[in-house]
Amino acid sequence: MFRSFTTASPLALAVSLAVTAPALAAEENAAPNSAAIDSAIADSGSGEAIVVTASRRRDENVQDVPVAISVISAATLERRGDYTLGSIQQQVPSLQVITYNPRNTNINIRGLGSNISLTNDGLENGVGFYIDNVYYGRVGLAQFDLVDLQGIEVLRGPQGTLFGKNTTSGVINVTSRKPSFDPELSAEASIGNYGFYQVRASGSAGIFKDLLAVRLSGAISENDGFLWNKTTNTRAQDYLNKSIRGQLLFTPDPDFEVRIIGDYAKQKQNHVLNVFAGLHTTYADGTTIANNWAQRAARFPGYTLPSFNAFDRVGEADSHYQSEMAGYGVSGEVNWNLGGPTLTSITAYRWWDWNPANDGDSTSLPIVTKAQQANRQRQFSQELRLASKSGGSFDYVIGAYYFWQIVRGYGASRYGPAAALWNLPNANQTIANAALDGFESNSTSTPETKTFAVFGQTDWHITDALTLTTGLRFTHEKKSGAFSQYWVDGADISGFTAAQQTAINAIRTQFNPVTSYATSFTDDSLSGLVTLNWKVAPDVNVYGSYSRGNKSGGLNLSVLPAGIDPDVKPEKVDAFELGVKSQFLDRRATFNAAGFWTEISDYQTTITDLPAGAVVGRQYISNIPKVRSRGIEGEFNIAPTDSLAFNASATYTDATYVTYRNAPQAFEYQNLGAIQDLSGARLPGVPKWAWTIGADFNTVLGELGGKEVGIYAHADYAYRTNFNTSASNSAWAQIPGFGIANGRIGLRTEDGLWDFSIWAKNLFDKDYFVSLSAANTGAVTAQVGEPRTFGATLRTKL
Repeated sequence: MFRSFTTASPLALAVSLAVTAPALAAEENAAPNSAAIDSAIADSGSGEAIVVTASRRRDENVQDVPVAISVISAATLERRGDYTLGSIQQQVPSLQVITYNPRNTNINIRGLGSNISLTNDGLENGVGFYIDNVYYGRVGLAQFDLVDLQGIEVLRGPQGTLFGKNTTSGVINVTSRKPSFDPELSAEASIGNYGFYQVRASGSAGIFKDLLAVRLSGAISENDGFLWNKTTNTRAQDYLNKSIRGQLLFTPDPDFEVRIIGDYAKQKQNHVLNVFAGLHTTYADGTTIANNWAQRAARFPGYTLPSFNAFDRVGEADSHYQSEMAGYGVSGEVNWNLGGPTLTSITAYRWWDWNPANDGDSTSLPIVTKAQQANRQRQFSQELRLASKSGGSFDYVIGAYYFWQIVRGYGASRYGPAAALWNLPNANQTIANAALDGFESNSTSTPETKTFAVFGQTDWHITDALTLTTGLRFTHEKKSGAFSQYWVDGADISGFTAAQQTAINAIRTQFNPVTSYATSFTDDSLSGLVTLNWKVAPDVNVYGSYSRGNKSGGLNLSVLPAGIDPDVKPEKVDAFELGVKSQFLDRRATFNAAGFWTEISDYQTTITDLPAGAVVGRQYISNIPKVRSRGIEGEFNIAPTDSLAFNASATYTDATYVTYRNAPQAFEYQNLGAIQDLSGARLPGVPKWAWTIGADFNTVLGELGGKEVGIYAHADYAYRTNFNTSASNSAWAQIPGFGIANGRIGLRTEDGLWDFSIWAKNLFDKDYFVSLSAANTGAVTAQVGEPRTFGATLRTKL
């Protein structure tokens, strides 16, 4: 019969339906039958427990794990058509992803993780991103389409003992499907408006029975773009992503397996095209902003002002822009059951090549014709760990970890014939034009990281109902790097007098000074946790935990204001959590909740040095005394009938600066001074409330060709209250709250041979901002969310 929501395993039911539901984690050394797993994930009635990568490196029911975890199954991802990190945040209210471009992406969990700012190559994110147990050192590596997924776990709160130093806010743990010895093939094709199409396929089979299996997966996605450039008469914000992933599974013995994974992905976008969202000619008190954007534009009689309604979706950049990248890597995982404990080795090497181009002024005037930072990132990691067999009174995991990374940066800034009049109206224009028209500077930066850590975590089952978990991790880290900026092009000034040449070079130095320096530091840190878990009833657990974590220090490898230290101190994190995990109504219902309180000392925050009237800003990272994030989050899932299921989750986050008395001034108050006191103010990028609701329905319609055919439907709605996207909490960068609805309805056969659906994202065509960027000129540029998209998908599974 057609699979309904009733299952032989109520736990599997709750997971497969829930947007953020508990699941059953698999022991890492196990090699479960992939076809059974895929079936369990694909539909809610298989009777199989859903198997995902273990969050604590052991075979555990996630309802028994004293950690706040949201699990998103492959079935949930397919119902929504979500295969990117940015879209997954709609399913996890505690997760916030703000993307300017793939390199400049901010990921926060519970309001902490990274700043609302441009990415600093010498600094890590506080949210760790893993695919198949491999840590990805740069957030840009996480911006490709995700391929052939088994599931995603979002672990909230510090996870430093087992996952490492840069997981002070949480972990996003992605697991792909393993090769299967039984032949299997799945494929899907989608088409939609805005020229969207997507093709995804995955196949697996045994090469030698019970010895060697292979899996090959691939995907291609493309759309024509959601913005229009009126200067070039072309579309922008388009997207082309190609990914391929191959795996080998070698099992010469039931107690020994080797998994080799190789992947390659390439992405191309004609983006970022900023659109204008506002123009302010006065400060908050009514005082006119000197040399404001409107005054600058008026100096060019032939220039037509842009639209300041961002949702016209029209930009006007005249210089080339692009966001192109490629990522590739290889990893090997070995699991060896030693008869009791299991030894695991994970070795990986990854590459990431980032090739951007930007119009630095966002206008049709040739002001800043080039503004970009390319990257060539390379990383190597090696992890060894030994995990005890579960079931005794004492469980343990011990291990060691090594990580190396270098992020070579290649910067370029170039100015056009409008730069002098736009920026320096009071200067001698002959001198200013000679200085800036055609002037280009390049830069190189080479931040390098070497990390070694040893760790251990134990579970002492004091009684059948009471478990004490303790863990420690010692990390030794060395960071070093160099920065150099130099001039590569500019007008020939040999015909000017010596005094004029001095003036020309002074202007060039004001914009892009020639400079170089090197720096390094080492740091030793200790992190740990203590957790007490009490099984109040067979399906109810209550836990409390304290964890101490550390986030790596960083290197400011850029042009710095005088007196600024290029070294950034590490963050120190103290986190407390109380939680409950429960199931009831014969496990048809699941309710989990957690309260959290996290304090970070030496918080790494962005400083934007762009005082009133300045023509060039400097942005760097510095430490401030303390920030705090506290709140409560909950998840509820219920299947009241065999054909109907509901889910809901919500988060309240109060994330504030505890002490920050020398914060950069908001742009609307810069006439009052360059510094403000943000102590007690909200952290940027954090909505106070975020929630999501969803529903699923299916029922049998009848038979067709001897196969049962059913109809299914899915709908969800996610809402976030207002938040700010500026380092200074400027009112000009305050984003109003918004909600996004999505839906899908389809027909499918019981065995998955065919599945046809129609879908819509942003169903009600809500206009919303992704980010707002204010400037001291009074102009506000924006990136806007995607409009309503709709289409159809055809799937098959053999």
